[in-house]
Amino acid sequence: MIIDWNHIDTVLLDMDGTLLDRHFDDHFWLEHVPKRYAVKNGIPLDTAKKSLCALFRSQERTLNWTDLDYWSDRLGLDIPLLKLEVEHLIAVHPGVVEFLLFLRQHGKQIWLVTNAHGKTLDLKMRKTRLGPYFTGIVSAHDIGLPKEEVAFWGKLQQTVPYDPARTMLGEDSETNLGTAETFGIRHLIYVSRFSSTVHPLPSERYASIHYFHQLMPPQGTTAVCLEP
Repeated sequence: MIIDWNHIDTVLLDMDGTLLDRHFDDHFWLEHVPKRYAVKNGIPLDTAKKSLCALFRSQERTLNWTDLDYWSDRLGLDIPLLKLEVEHLIAVHPGVVEFLLFLRQHGKQIWLVTNAHGKTLDLKMRKTRLGPYFTGIVSAHDIGLPKEEVAFWGKLQQTVPYDPARTMLGEDSETNLGTAETFGIRHLIYVSRFSSTVHPLPSERYASIHYFHQLMPPQGTTAVCLEP
């Protein structure tokens, strides 16, 4: 796959796992929340993990999946407060800032497009200070649909006036890349190193990268060649 930046006007970027290390989110939902839930309900940790896993999966691919208010009500826990307890784990992937600067220097429109809830966005933008690098930030909760639905990408155009044929999407979710592809977004990049704690595996469908510096062409050129 050859990416010629002359053919791209808009870059859409996911947040968790794409720009930020997903270790924070995995630890929070799989370890930290179950621990607090077990203590609150007086049950063994293993029991709490099994119960919560089933609850979480029941809301997968819906807006509830990332809705902190929904989970606070459902679990009887102050989820935003619990996130503050482990916010030190929030981290930006290597090469992200350099890539965002590269995009700005070349006049690209840069949009953070995420399923994350507004309260999560506020926490992570405050912690990482990435906000000023973007042309704008859009949460799926503002759109009213998760990115797992093809219709999301059409509704997004009401906020982000992008041409799918001249747009790049960077994601750590093959599902979301698939819905974007169905809608017609042309340049699709899978971020395989979504967490610093897992061994990255390339996608069988999409061009894959570990870090975004791989999308920056050599100085003096406008194109970069990626393995499919």
